Amino acid sequence: MDLDSLLSATCGWLEGTGSESDVVVSSRIRLARNLAQYPFLSRANNSTKTEIERLLREKIFNALTSAPQTVEAEATRTEDSTEEKSGEQPATAEQVRPFFSDLQYVEVNNLSKIDRQFLMERQLISRELSEGTGPRGVVIGDRQQMSIMVNEEDHLRMQVLRSGFNLNDCWNAMDRLDDAIESEVSYAFHEQFGYLTACPTNVGTGIRVSVMLHLPALVQTREIQKVFQAMQKMGLAVRGLYGEGSQAMGDFYQISNQITLGRSEPEIVEMITDVVPNIIDYERRVRRALVTENHEGLHDQVARAMGILSKARNISSEETLHLLSSLRMGVNLGLIDAPDLTLANELLIYTQPAHLQKTLERELDSEQRNHARADYLRERLAEASDE
Repeated sequence: MDLDSLLSATCGWLEGTGSESDVVVSSRIRLARNLAQYPFLSRANNSTKTEIERLLREKIFNALTSAPQTVEAEATRTEDSTEEKSGEQPATAEQVRPFFSDLQYVEVNNLSKIDRQFLMERQLISRELSEGTGPRGVVIGDRQQMSIMVNEEDHLRMQVLRSGFNLNDCWNAMDRLDDAIESEVSYAFHEQFGYLTACPTNVGTGIRVSVMLHLPALVQTREIQKVFQAMQKMGLAVRGLYGEGSQAMGDFYQISNQITLGRSEPEIVEMITDVVPNIIDYERRVRRALVTENHEGLHDQVARAMGILSKARNISSEETLHLLSSLRMGVNLGLIDAPDLTLANELLIYTQPAHLQKTLERELDSEQRNHARADYLRERLAEASDE
């Protein structure tokens, strides 16, 4: 598969649309599943991993291309016809259920390090899949809002992403995806313990429900520590931009459940759905207080961020995320006219190392990336100012 087609297409979860999108960048639900007739991957040799990978690739496409069509398929069929005329060859509505369209399979073990990092920056694969060994792959679809990782820590890691605070839509799509695949394969399941997973912390439902939040005001006022403490008491995990094992950068945090056993999937979704609005309200109250108490100072902070991002000739990834955080807050508070929220979100991803190298079609060292990042930011922000 040509990853350039992914590079030129906007991720649906970066659109800046959906409920509470001023604070919530995206929502995600992930399920871990294993096949009943095979050992966990930690106990499997390459021959077994190859057999699992080939079986799941076949079964996943069977599951997602044989489902009955719905009324929604008519709209998809029209869109597909238009794309076919332009020379593209996406899956048609007759071949795939409409909410999981444009399916593509990537053999991750055959990718370069940059391509693996590119998929990770897009949140389409995990660090574990990127850095793993042996036969492994990922199914990508639904405008890059769905991916199914094969031979990660578990045989299957399915995820659905949406822009904004939209966990119910994520769960509805995930529930149908899980059911479709389970119609083709037998999952490892225990009547007492539920779905069996390689890591004991995932046993039960195997679900991780997470929301990516942008919390610059809470960070700036150091109120974020209160959020961390409250989340810890509730048994919730707080992680960085790229999930487990990543540090928080640019004031972006992922809030997710830690408990998967003893509660149903809908109950866990409801728990996160009930908690997140409190954090959203807290961030908004602090933002309003900052505007009221120090409007000029906040406006200056946003204007300086815009000035550096649109004029710099050399800028690191860390500084870029920090400045884009201020810029994104300024956009949401109406302190700056351009860029819009969609572009502000896209710049978070497109200025990452692998995206820059994919865009320029060559490998770059750290200093070269800093120059390329500055060039890219100047160009995109100048275009936004002219619109």
